[in-house]
Amino acid sequence: MDLYMMNCELLATCSALGYLEGDTYHKEPDCLESVKDLIRYLRHEDETRDIRQQLGAAQILQNDLVPIVIQHNNDKQLFDAVIRLMVNLTQPALLCFGKVPQDPTFRHHFLQVVSYLQAYKEAFANERLFVVLSEKLYDLLQMDWEQREEEHNLLIERILLLVRNILHVPPDQDEEKNVDDDASVHDRVLWAIHMSGMDDLVKFLASSESEQQWSMHVLETVSLMFRDQNAEQLATTGQTRFSAERATDLKNLEILRQREMAEKKNRVFQRGTRHSRFGGSYIIQGLKSIGDKDIIYHKGLHNFQNYTHDLGKELKRVPKRKLQAKDTEARHRSALNVRLFLKEFCIDFLENCYNRLMYLVKDHLIREKAQQHDETYYLWSMAFFMAFNRVHKFQPELVSETASIRTFHFIEQNLTNYYEMMLMDKKEATSWARRMHLALKAYQELLMTVNEMDHSKDSSVREGSKVIKNNIFYMMEYRELFLALFRKFDETKQPRSFLKDLVETTHLFLKMLEKFCKGKSTVMVQSRKVKRKKKKKSSRREEQTKSSEELEEIWTSLSEKLKNCAMGSESLPDEIVPFDAASEIPVEEQRTEALVRIQNGLLSGQAGESLVLLRSAREVWPEGNVFGFSESSPEEEVDLLKQILFADLPRSSRMEAVLDEEEEVEEVEEEELTSVQVSEREFNFLDYLKRFANGNVVKTYVILLKHYRNNSAHTNHCVVKMLHRVAYDLKMEAFLFQLSVFCIFNHVLSDPAASAYKELVAFSKYIVNKFFALAATNNKAYVELLFWKNTNVIREITEGYRKLGEDEGAASHKRIKWTPQEEEELQSLYLQYKEVEGVDVVDNILANLKPGTRTRKQIINHLVQMGLADSVKDFKKETKGTRIVLWTEDQEMELQRLFEEFQETDDILGNVMKHITAKRSKARIVDKLISMGLVSDRKELYKKRRRKGKSSGISEEDFLHDLGVDGRNEDGEEDDGDDDNDDYESEEDEEMRTKLQQKPKEKPHRSGELFVDKKIQTILQKLHEEGLFPPVVWLQNCLNRTADDREEDGSSQSVPLVPLTEDNEDAMESKTFQKLLKMVGIRPPANEQESFWRIPAKLSPEQLRKLASCLVLSSPEEAVETTTESEDQGSGLEQRAEALRALLLARKKRAPTTAPTEAEEVEPNPDDLSTVPEMPSKSGAKPSKRNRFIESDDEEEEGKEVIETEEQNPDISLKISSERPKVTMKRSRLVDSDEEEEPPLGNDQGGQLKTSGAATDSEDEDLQPIKKKRLRIEDEDED
Repeated sequence: MDLYMMNCELLATCSALGYLEGDTYHKEPDCLESVKDLIRYLRHEDETRDIRQQLGAAQILQNDLVPIVIQHNNDKQLFDAVIRLMVNLTQPALLCFGKVPQDPTFRHHFLQVVSYLQAYKEAFANERLFVVLSEKLYDLLQMDWEQREEEHNLLIERILLLVRNILHVPPDQDEEKNVDDDASVHDRVLWAIHMSGMDDLVKFLASSESEQQWSMHVLETVSLMFRDQNAEQLATTGQTRFSAERATDLKNLEILRQREMAEKKNRVFQRGTRHSRFGGSYIIQGLKSIGDKDIIYHKGLHNFQNYTHDLGKELKRVPKRKLQAKDTEARHRSALNVRLFLKEFCIDFLENCYNRLMYLVKDHLIREKAQQHDETYYLWSMAFFMAFNRVHKFQPELVSETASIRTFHFIEQNLTNYYEMMLMDKKEATSWARRMHLALKAYQELLMTVNEMDHSKDSSVREGSKVIKNNIFYMMEYRELFLALFRKFDETKQPRSFLKDLVETTHLFLKMLEKFCKGKSTVMVQSRKVKRKKKKKSSRREEQTKSSEELEEIWTSLSEKLKNCAMGSESLPDEIVPFDAASEIPVEEQRTEALVRIQNGLLSGQAGESLVLLRSAREVWPEGNVFGFSESSPEEEVDLLKQILFADLPRSSRMEAVLDEEEEVEEVEEEELTSVQVSEREFNFLDYLKRFANGNVVKTYVILLKHYRNNSAHTNHCVVKMLHRVAYDLKMEAFLFQLSVFCIFNHVLSDPAASAYKELVAFSKYIVNKFFALAATNNKAYVELLFWKNTNVIREITEGYRKLGEDEGAASHKRIKWTPQEEEELQSLYLQYKEVEGVDVVDNILANLKPGTRTRKQIINHLVQMGLADSVKDFKKETKGTRIVLWTEDQEMELQRLFEEFQETDDILGNVMKHITAKRSKARIVDKLISMGLVSDRKELYKKRRRKGKSSGISEEDFLHDLGVDGRNEDGEEDDGDDDNDDYESEEDEEMRTKLQQKPKEKPHRSGELFVDKKIQTILQKLHEEGLFPPVVWLQNCLNRTADDREEDGSSQSVPLVPLTEDNEDAMESKTFQKLLKMVGIRPPANEQESFWRIPAKLSPEQLRKLASCLVLSSPEEAVETTTESEDQGSGLEQRAEALRALLLARKKRAPTTAPTEAEEVEPNPDDLSTVPEMPSKSGAKPSKRNRFIESDDEEEEGKEVIETEEQNPDISLKISSERPKVTMKRSRLVDSDEEEEPPLGNDQGGQLKTSGAATDSEDEDLQPIKKKRLRIEDEDED
């Protein structure tokens, strides 16, 4: 921008600043006012930043402001104003424009501002300028805290911001050729900072306790000082080169020499510059031209290897959105003196400032005191200084603040946040990817530091690294992080440098994890499972059901307020519209709904709203005087509201649904909630490695492998090591059977410097040999080269393709051909059932075809293909009951009749739906039954399920059933899928029990009750021996007291058992006492919100007293007498034994033949079928909580009864023992009950489990291909 285009007012203001004569600057009298005017102009510049551009073109900062600062720094007001103006002029262009503009015009203005900033930076490479700034800053910092005023703090901040802005200016790539060891503009600015002593002031601000407020400014300044430096190179500056470094340089030089010699050799074979046709023409066999003939090649054969059909074609333009992201990292090796000064600065900074400064900055970030995205400076500084410390005399104590678990967590959180924002914020995806790269570098350096601590000579340092590794390997987030980053890698947003760091970090993490697992037999890690459950809304009917006493209390509190509102003493709300003309609900139902809304308002205490709604409804529905007369007095209105409050108004389910939608529009009726279940599991390294055997992960590694020439030796090693893990360790070499991978292998093997890539060459040969070995047996292997594969395809390639019909699911029915006979049969069946009304055509066709040969979808599609039908929609199957909405009077009577008929059955709803004439959905039938008042709660319609293992003998369950105690949840609710659910009976057992129940039952003898009494007496005896009998007396008193209360009040609420003494609290934690509570029917806490056991509400006073009487400890003499009486009563022994044999035979048919477990070696007692062991369910669920066959005391009692029975009838015991079914190994899960302490499994069971585990291992080994040659790629630094 030329000066003559400058605004005249702006030009006059700049002229009033002063002038430079030689090295002396003469300021004008209005210099201070002119500086303030310039600040005012900048405040009102337009969006193109015109004022800033004009001042930059006029070089005001170089010619006026810098000399004023140097020569007139004693003028305090002028110095402050000039510093303020310089901070404004040097602020980054991104802050001026917000972001890099996309519009070409604004992009031009943006680049102009950047060019002026680069000129400002060159002017600041002035030692005299930084000397003045350093002296001013030093004087301000020397002042005590009490002497400092606000203007002093502002000047300190402005000087720090000015230095920050200058260091932030990017280099000019065109002007600076970026030659190593050459002093760039940035180096000259750093040298000026060093010579002026500003760097010492920065270190003082970082270490001083009284200057904590400048911590964020200091960190920004330090990070910008080292922006172009490499920490590892900087740490080795001034040291003699190690032999490893010299060897690396020689290796790189040898690679370049070999490639140069190969190029020279190729040039030797080049022909002269004569016309190519003189060299002859050739026909290339097998390569077709545009027609059917072979192509004719008119050039020399030395150029044929580069021939392609694409020669001469225009390159296809790649869209901007598909261009690969470019690396923005500029690496420059500064001049030696600058590097030495920076190295000394790093050493001092680590020793005196690092830990304190990083602590303060992190505190600012966590408390959100910093500005947005300031954490990027924290992440960069962490990665740089930890890398410097690791290379330069590694001292963990210097970086102890960031080498911790909290830092791992902080970086993981930020990395995950950047990753998610990159996926969501598409416009700023590149910026989020750049921030994610910074976080990844910090994470990588943390892992390297921990790995270095692991090799330290100090045992305490090694122990610290062990603690850190235990935590990061245990948590699932750190293990899943790399997989997520690989799967979502995007070349268009993330540069290749990010991929390089990701591959190297993953390699280090896997190496550390493998070493961590190698020395341990078992490694436990955290595992998380997302469990979905549905949050059910509470029924409106339940919420509004209130007793008359509660209604009286509500009316007492509302009556006075209603009278005041009716008399006009209190202000009333605006008019409420009770009628919705656009609603589909009939008018009569809306009138009923208005009454319901008034009642709801009264119940919720809204007196004024209810009164206004009553008056509005009276105007809408004046007929019938339902809402009172038009001339009703206030007293009459209050009386009418009282009647509405106490009235039992009908509430239809449709009305409730409408109200729910009006009140909660955004809430779904059944909202899915996710609860994360955290558990522990044993970690297997190979299983974790299999997660990397994924197409997206392998593709990402291949992208980096393409640039093997530009990669470092370490990067190539990391790539080859991961591909070796997948191909060799996991036996999935078919993952790399891909044409693009083989092209890379071809380039590697034909590379003149192939000797420098020994690992890559060996791995390439291994994969290629494996492919040709597979191609000898699989003729489709060459076609498979064209596609990326998954694990299922790999299995098919190596083990053989599945034949038609071997697939599982619907895939087996795909592409099955129809023979002419089948088509003719299909056509005849379609024409036969086409005209039949009331039936589904396709269902009838399926019924007449061979089962399992065709699916409904295949038949419909083929009918459309044959032209017999126009569209698939013609065969849309109607859902039963969805079209029927209204209920006729006959249907309601039929429903009532069916409900009364099946009311006493186990499955009321199922029987009603089976026999009802007009088929409807289950939800509509339930709603209708509730609206008709036949049931008050839908839980009454739940299917009643009986417990498995009940018999015709009187057992403990029968005894409790006589008392009215159910073994299930007392509230009648179904368990929500826990492992301790009871197994339900199979159909075969149900039929057998039905037959047994049809036989004439004898009157129950005393023996059954004595059996239960003996169980309770055994537990009471145990508790007596343990000194816990006083709590039993307390329990007995609670039962009696509850029975008395229920007789007096008539209430039936569950009563909690609250232990108030230490003895009772200890007893409630005892397993034996808890078992006694369950035997007498006391319900345990239902969920985490309940803390106490409860006496169920359904127990009557008589049942409670009967239970209390069972808790009396009897004397040994009474026990002997009762046992003698039970032995005399054996009249029904043979009949029960026959029933037992029949039930066992029925179960034997379904039970697999395996050796019985130790828990089943108890002989069944014919007198009591409850001692028969339960069969494990096929689903492998755990046994019910009432299983008692593994208790030692119970086994002794049962053993006595079995001996007595065998003495009475030895034939029965022999038959029963011979016919006992053998149970599968799942029976061993009986000992997994969490409720009681049980004896461990026997040796036989352990042997069985060990055998099955060995079998599984052997099967896995059979799946793995036989290895003929061992390929091993060692880690670089393995011990």
